[in-house]
Amino acid sequence: MPKGLYTRTFLIIVAPIVILQSVLVFVFMERHYQLVSRRMSEAVVREIAAIVYVLENYPQDANHAKIEQLASSALGMSTTILPLEPLPPPAPKPFFDVIDKELSLAISQKIRKPFWIDTVGRSRFVEIRIQLEDSILRVFTRRSQTFASNSHIFLVWMFSTSLVLLIIALLFLRNQIRPIIRLADASEAFGKGRPVENFRASGAREVRRASVAFIDMRRRIERQIEQRTTMLAGVSHDLRTILTRLRLQLAFLSESPESEAMRKDVDEMSHMLEDYLAFASGDGDEEAQTTDISLLLEELEEEAEISGLHVTTRFEGPTDAQVKRLSLKRCLSNLVTNGCKYGNRVEVTGSIERDWLTIVVDDDGPGIPEEDRELAFRAFHRLDLARNQDESGSGLGLAIARDVARSHGGDLYLEDSPLGGLRARLRIPA
Repeated sequence: MPKGLYTRTFLIIVAPIVILQSVLVFVFMERHYQLVSRRMSEAVVREIAAIVYVLENYPQDANHAKIEQLASSALGMSTTILPLEPLPPPAPKPFFDVIDKELSLAISQKIRKPFWIDTVGRSRFVEIRIQLEDSILRVFTRRSQTFASNSHIFLVWMFSTSLVLLIIALLFLRNQIRPIIRLADASEAFGKGRPVENFRASGAREVRRASVAFIDMRRRIERQIEQRTTMLAGVSHDLRTILTRLRLQLAFLSESPESEAMRKDVDEMSHMLEDYLAFASGDGDEEAQTTDISLLLEELEEEAEISGLHVTTRFEGPTDAQVKRLSLKRCLSNLVTNGCKYGNRVEVTGSIERDWLTIVVDDDGPGIPEEDRELAFRAFHRLDLARNQDESGSGLGLAIARDVARSHGGDLYLEDSPLGGLRARLRIPA
């Protein structure tokens, strides 16, 4: 079966019509057409039998002019009395010709004399020869007198009307399918974090209900995200105010190991707060835009070089993709930072194939055991047994990266790296 709803619905409409017409054609051709042709052939044979009876039982003039005139004017046939001679050999019998079959059967049953017929030689006429006692009766009659010649009109009207109705049905069907396609496109765009513009409920009642449900769901999600972002903005402002006061108080303290440790704690709290807010706020109000991914990777490489990190990037094929640039950069920065934190070398490669953007981040660190890789994506969860315990962090780097990937309609996977460490493979629609 085809996969598309339009094609399946088309088959649902067409298949019964084709089956119904096939049955009608079979019944009509086998029953009606054959029955009418048999009756018409029998009528022609009865008229020929009447001529034979007159020729054999009533005296005729020398040239048979009266009987030929009677057949022509009253019966619509052309008759000729030929001298007695052997009948021609049987003509080729057409396989599907009803005329030959019904005429031969009727002559054998009603006239019961040797005969010869030709239903192929002349397109518009049928030639019949009847062997009498002292002569040959040759009759020419129109083919239309021996079978139902207007049967094709029924078939032409039936098929042409069905074709017109099918075309009209397909046009209406396309209009009914279009709202479903728009709903699917809007859902896909919303799932990828892209703006849904000019979408409204349309189509049949059931499709309108689904569209209204989608619009309400989108509004609830957007309202929830807006409320969460507003709340986090307030929390961020309050916490940053407290951290600013702490920094001012530390600035008045004399230099000592205790004050230096307190400064480090405040800085770490500030970084952790930024990570928490980045994870909780998600993509915010950023909209997807056409981005040069190759240029974005070069920016990451330059920033890593400024920070003294060893990062190499490479991109193959087309470079433009429809993504949320800042969110994607934050995702890749987290992956690169994690790789540099636990390894000495990081390689980033990317490509776009079949409308999917794939970016791979490899490092030569200790890696993560396969059974613990899903745990690494949990918020605030750190795999200290697999990674370095001396490194500080909030445990949100991979969680934020996967959240960004999924907000684009893709995902983030952890695998074994050819460099001996961990490979993070980001795959999102382009």
